[in-house]
Amino acid sequence: MDQQGQEMFLNFILERVQEGKEGEAKEILTENFKKLTEGTFSQEDIQVFLPKMISLLKPDKLEEVAGVVKQFSGEFGIK
Repeated sequence: MDQQGQEMFLNFILERVQEGKEGEAKEILTENFKKLTEGTFSQEDIQVFLPKMISLLKPDKLEEVAGVVKQFSGEFGIK
């Protein structure tokens, strides 16, 4: 995913997190984008990332975000 794709994904997620949780979500996403860019993003990172992000999202946005994340992870061969 290029820089523009990361920015679009970041904005998509930030629009769907709970009020006041945007900073925490941005920090988590930025850290994981860095790992993706470096090629060090792992299955373990996903297992830590997902519960954190789910806890920050608005409950009514979970299904929408899950679909996009699944598509996003498929681009990297992450299952």
